[in-house]
Amino acid sequence: MRAIKPIRPRNIKTVASKKKPASTGQVGLEEKRNGEDPSGEANMGGVPRFTRPKGGGGDGGEASPNLYVANCGPAVGISHEAVAAAFGEFGEVRGVFAADESGARVIVSYAEVGSAQAALESLNGRPCPSLGGRSLHIRYSVIRPHTLEDQANDSIPVSLAASELNIPGLYLLHDFVTLEEEQELIAAVDERPWKNLSKRRVQHYGYEFCYETRNVNTERHLGELPTFVSPVVERISAISELDNSASVTLDQLTVNEYPPGVGLSPHIDTHSAFDGLICSLSLAGPCIMEFRRYSDGSWVPKSASSDDMTVEKPDSNFVRKSIYLPPRSILLLSGEARYAWHHYIPHHKIDMVNDSVIRRGSRRISFTFRKVIRGPCGCEFPQYCDSQRL
Repeated sequence: MRAIKPIRPRNIKTVASKKKPASTGQVGLEEKRNGEDPSGEANMGGVPRFTRPKGGGGDGGEASPNLYVANCGPAVGISHEAVAAAFGEFGEVRGVFAADESGARVIVSYAEVGSAQAALESLNGRPCPSLGGRSLHIRYSVIRPHTLEDQANDSIPVSLAASELNIPGLYLLHDFVTLEEEQELIAAVDERPWKNLSKRRVQHYGYEFCYETRNVNTERHLGELPTFVSPVVERISAISELDNSASVTLDQLTVNEYPPGVGLSPHIDTHSAFDGLICSLSLAGPCIMEFRRYSDGSWVPKSASSDDMTVEKPDSNFVRKSIYLPPRSILLLSGEARYAWHHYIPHHKIDMVNDSVIRRGSRRISFTFRKVIRGPCGCEFPQYCDSQRL
C-alpha cells in the first residue's frame, strides 16, 4: 500500500467549512418541513406524531384524514413535494411527513376524511401513474401518544461546522484525507481480521477496548499502531490551536465498521482510560453525530457497552446539538467536548441534514485514535468523571 503523505500543519479555524453536505449518499432534496402539525399534535421537531395502525384489514382501519403510505418517500427517489402533488388530486393535502427514519414511508395528511378515503380506495395496492407507476401500500394513520422517548429522539438542526455548535474543544476538519487515501486505508483494514459485535465489526490496535467495562487493560499491549496510519497520526500532531493536546502520543486505535442503520448509544469515553484528545476519522459513508450535556452529569446507559442499540430515556435535562460528519473528515474532541459532552450516533439509515436527505452508505468506517493513560483522571469536570465522582 502506498504511504499516505504527511501534509503541512493545519489551522482549525481555516478549515471549519460551512459547505453543503457532499453528494455522497444524497438521494434528493426535501421541502422544508412545516413546524405545525395539522392534527394539533406537534412534537419538538415539527413532525406529526402519526404512526402505522396495528392489526390488519383490507379497509386500512378506522377512517381518518391521515394516510400511512409505504413504498413511497425520498429514499426511493420520491420527494414529499411529488407525493403532495399526486395525492392532491383527491383533495386538499395539508402536509406530507416522514413516517419514520427509513425514508420509504410517509404520512399524507388531508383536510377532509373523504379525501383520504378516496385516495386510499384509488391508490392502495395499485400503480400510481403520477409517481412513476410505483405501487403504494396505504392504510389510515393514527396519532401516537407523546412519550419521554420522543423528546430524546426528536430531530434538531444539524450544523455543518463545529464553530456553529459553540462547544469548547470541538473541531471538525473536512477533507482530512483524500479520496485515494480513504480507499487505501479501507483496503488496509479489510486485509486484516475483523471482530464481530452484535451489530457491527471492530478492530483494535495498541490496546484492546473492552466494551463491558468501557476501559482497556494497560498490561496487555498489542504492539505499536500499524504503519499505514502513521502519516495520519503525524498529520494530527501537526494541527495547530489544540494547545498541548496535539503533543499527546496517540497509542490506541479502534476501527469501527457500521452497516446502514447502526449507530452508538450516548456515552463519554471513560475519563480514567484515555487522555484529553480523541480523534475520529470518518471514511466511506456519512452520518450525523449528536452531542448531549446532562445537567447533573449522572446519566449513563443501563448497559455499559457503547455497542448497545437502545436509546434509553434520559433521567435529567440535557442540551442537544448535532453535526454532520462527511466522509474523509476528522472530528477532534478535547477539553469540555471530550470530558463533559456525551456523543451519540442515531441509529438511522438516512439523516435529515437541514433540507437534504442523506442516505448512509453501505458501510461507514471510523478510525478513532486515543491515548491510554495509567492512573486516575484529574480533569476539571468531576461530575462527569469516573475517577472523581463519589
